[in-house]
Amino acid sequence: MDRTLTHFIAALRNAEVRISPAETLDAMNAVGLVGYRDRAFLKDSLALVLPKTADEKETFDTTFDQFFSFEDLAGQSVAVDGDGDGEDGEGGGEGQGQGEGLGGGKGSPGKGKKSKYAAAEEEEEEDLGPGAMAEPRSALARLLMQEGTTELTMRMAEAAEEADLTQIQVFTQKGLYTRKIMDAMGLADLVREIAELRASPQVPERRLGQELKRRRDWLRELVRDYVERQFLLHADATGRRLREDLLQKVKLSNIEHRNFRLIQEIVLRMAKKLAALHSRRRKVFKRGQLHVSRTLRHNMSYDGSIFDLHWKSVKVDRPKVFAICDVSGSVAAYARFMLMFLYSLEEVMPKVRSFAFSSDLAEVTELFERNKIEDAIAKTLRDYSGGSTDYGQAFQDFRKLCMDEVDNRTTIIILGDARNNYGDPRTDILKEMYDRSKRVIWLNPESRNTWNVGDAEMRKYTAYVHQAEECNSLVHLNRIVGNLLRAVA
Repeated sequence: MDRTLTHFIAALRNAEVRISPAETLDAMNAVGLVGYRDRAFLKDSLALVLPKTADEKETFDTTFDQFFSFEDLAGQSVAVDGDGDGEDGEGGGEGQGQGEGLGGGKGSPGKGKKSKYAAAEEEEEEDLGPGAMAEPRSALARLLMQEGTTELTMRMAEAAEEADLTQIQVFTQKGLYTRKIMDAMGLADLVREIAELRASPQVPERRLGQELKRRRDWLRELVRDYVERQFLLHADATGRRLREDLLQKVKLSNIEHRNFRLIQEIVLRMAKKLAALHSRRRKVFKRGQLHVSRTLRHNMSYDGSIFDLHWKSVKVDRPKVFAICDVSGSVAAYARFMLMFLYSLEEVMPKVRSFAFSSDLAEVTELFERNKIEDAIAKTLRDYSGGSTDYGQAFQDFRKLCMDEVDNRTTIIILGDARNNYGDPRTDILKEMYDRSKRVIWLNPESRNTWNVGDAEMRKYTAYVHQAEECNSLVHLNRIVGNLLRAVA
């Protein structure tokens, strides 16, 4: 049987599209007639014989697009045919790659983005300054230093095929397959070249060694994300519990739209569990001013004898929570699930006021009061995700809108990657928020070792927050919101 079609049908079954042996044979006949060259024609043909219900058709479309195409590392979509060749004939593979362009911009390796795996070998970098670099020698080094990244993406897909990534079974194999793919891409030669370059007396060679080390760590992070998505596509996660467990651990940015319904169920279940945990009984006071009427009422059964004393308690105003969410493209997935989490806890969470921004900031609290959670989130992302990210402008808008309402009962949660496109970070406003509020919590979806590279301003912002946490999965979100509830209960 055609290996590509076999893998695709396995991916559909894993996505809970029911496909019988007879339908598999029909799909083989369809592929035999139309071939793989015309991608749109192939998709329409298979759509006639494989999915049956409306939900299955939606899942089929998503799975087909993910399986038969990938994005190059600069974000350009590149179609792949069934033989693993790209449209330009340079080779490819199944699934998707991800990342930012090598030439710069948000999260660019040229700005020094590092993988968390590189933390153990971190050492103080020699400041060589800008200038000429030597020419790379190994094949992988040449790919990493190229301005165009399509070839690097295709090489990663080919390496995944060599490592037989479609056979991944459990989430704990992610590290193993990441290493296999890196080895197949030529990691050993690259590591030797980096070591030789960094030991060289020539400044251009040491400068190249530093740059290759940064780009190697960036590539490792991309390969890990690639393996995560391929695991969701190919792993035999037939058990619903296993699927839910892995969705809680995967980066929220890697979750496909077809899994959103299940993710919503997981979030609501987590929220219900947290609500049950933190729904405290009202504290019984043992001293203070006597509550006469309640004392008499509760002692009527004792013929007026006073056995049980009841004391007046002072009502304490519930704390206020302000959620400020960066909803620009790179952070939108995380904002979606944090807002869903906060508004699913309305029974125990203090009143939440929500603000969204990419450049200008606006309050979206009324959207959540008038609409269902999913609809409010969708409208927020649609209306406020455009524009160039500007944290300084967002802080200015927050000051105008409601800084006067921030007091020592206020908890401010900021969700964002702190990448400010080299604009004014306005740390003075964040300091004012810090001084006036009870607590400022910053949730950053990026790994900690990328917080201070490129246009990120986390080094400046962390000086004026009470707590800064990495938050890019439901596990992180559940822990952080649980800690928040303990603090505000």
